[in-house]
Formats: sequence, C-alpha cells, structure tokens
Amino acid sequence: MAWSTRELADLAGTTVNTVRHYHRLGLLAEPDRRYNGYKQYRTEHLVALLRIRRLVDLGVPLAQVGDVSTDRLTATEALREVDAELEAKIERLQEARSAIATILRAEAPADTPAGFEVAGSRLSSADSSMIHLYSRLYDEDSLADLREIVTHDEDPIGAEIDRLPADADEQTRRELAERLAPSLAQNLRDYPWLRDPGDRLTRGEEATRDTVVEAMHEVYNPAQLEVLARASILAHAMVADD
Repeated sequence: MAWSTRELADLAGTTVNTVRHYHRLGLLAEPDRRYNGYKQYRTEHLVALLRIRRLVDLGVPLAQVGDVSTDRLTATEALREVDAELEAKIERLQEARSAIATILRAEAPADTPAGFEVAGSRLSSADSSMIHLYSRLYDEDSLADLREIVTHDEDPIGAEIDRLPADADEQTRRELAERLAPSLAQNLRDYPWLRDPGDRLTRGEEATRDTVVEAMHEVYNPAQLEVLARASILAHAMVADD
C-alpha cells in the first residue's frame, strides 16, 4: 500500500505542510518516488509520522524528537522536563480560572490587578493603575498587606476623591484631606513598613520614588494630588503624636 503526501497527512491527522516540515528537519525520511515523480509513502513512513505526532502531542519540542525517539535515557529526561513545564502551566491556568471566577462574581473590570479582584469594582481607574505599578515595585508581603487595606476599605470618601474635579475649591480639598487622614493613619499603625518601605522594594529606593511620583502626576489631577498629599502629612503627624 502506498500513499501520497496528502493521503499520509490525512491518515496521521495532520497537514501536508507539517509532513514537509518534518522532512526538512530530518525527522521523517523521504520516501521513494513513482515514475511520475510523486512521493509514495508506505507503512513505515506512516508509523514514523504517528510516532513523531505522539511525542509532539506530549509536548516534546521538535528539536528533541529525534533524540527522544532513539535514546531511552534522553526520552526519560525530556518527558520529565515536559511534565514539570505542564505542571507549572496547569497551576497558572488554575490560578487564571480562579481569578476569572472572582472577577465575574465581583463584577470587576477584566484588567483588575492580580489579587485585587474582590475589590476591583470599587477601584478607580487611577487607583487600579497605581496598584498595577506597585505590583512591579513592592515585594509579595507588601502586596498582601495592600490587598488587605484595599479589600476592607469601604469608606465612601474614596469615591468622593475619585470624582474630585481639578478645579475643586480650597475648602473642599481641605475637608477631604482631613476626613481621609484618620484612615491613612490607621494604615500606618497597622502596617508600619508604609512609613519606611525601603526593605520592601524590588527596585532601588530612588528609582521607585521617581516612578511613583511621576505616575501619580499622570493618573491623578492636581486637586486629587493635593488632597492625598495633605492627608498623608496629617496622617504621619497623627502617628507621630501617638
């Protein structure tokens, strides 16, 4: 029994281009040709192709297929590497599914920062942007604390600051800062590292400060920045008084 390239590909559940690619890589031997120049594949080619497809389906890289097919030790090592990669991939996929379920349940934006899905619907666009940035600047312990702060923060003043226009009057700015300060002070008491996060940073202290300052000036308007700055000063003063 002899098959054409297309017939061989159909039998193996693959494509003509894939068969030709395996020929170019030297994984599949070239068959004899008929008098008219067309290739004629036989059982040995079909079995060889099916073996290659089996290894590829298992996740063995094409560059290793040849060695895996001929060396049992190489095959064992390759399969262990593939298994470890699959385990890590499965873990990532499970984490992604869990995050998606939380996002859907909380009706949060799809691009909510990882770990903040529960509070995602309450985060403003600016706050979400800053948390995305923090995830690259602070260590995991710090991010866990930030998740606690954000998750349990249901103070409506946050929404008021989100809506604050850039031309808000002085009295409004002052009152918002004074109302925000106590909760910031409590965070400083509960998480002392917020006062001096140096050993929590994944980047240099100066680079982190410059990055955060520049980002805040881009995502918050002048009135919001002033409220946040005033509230921070008041909060630190409250903690110092303690």
